[in-house]
Amino acid sequence: MITKISRNESRQIRHLRIRKNIKGSEFIPRLNVFRSNKNIFAQIIDDVKGVTLVSASTIDKECKLENGGNVAAAKAVGTLIAKRALEKNIEKVVFDRGGYLYHGRVKALADAAREAGLQF
Repeated sequence: MITKISRNESRQIRHLRIRKNIKGSEFIPRLNVFRSNKNIFAQIIDDVKGVTLVSASTIDKECKLENGGNVAAAKAVGTLIAKRALEKNIEKVVFDRGGYLYHGRVKALADAAREAGLQF
């Protein structure tokens, strides 16, 4: 009998394949994206120390969103993460799409972060 792998397991396998090549450092940290049905989360991570430097999500009180699962919410999170990163003097990052397709909400978050001043 053939068993189908769930979408989340497939995403996790893709994410591991991406993470073999992408590593964040102290000077150029990693911008990680996690997307659920209702919310979107972004973190800037230093992989050498294993520390989250900056984070933003649709759950933050600073966002004030009705619906956290759409493209407009992803744009808001992208601008918020870029603003918080620039406050901590982080200008360059490596983008980690988390195994998701670079499309829709993930692309909107990345584009908004670039427009707000992050370089990747």
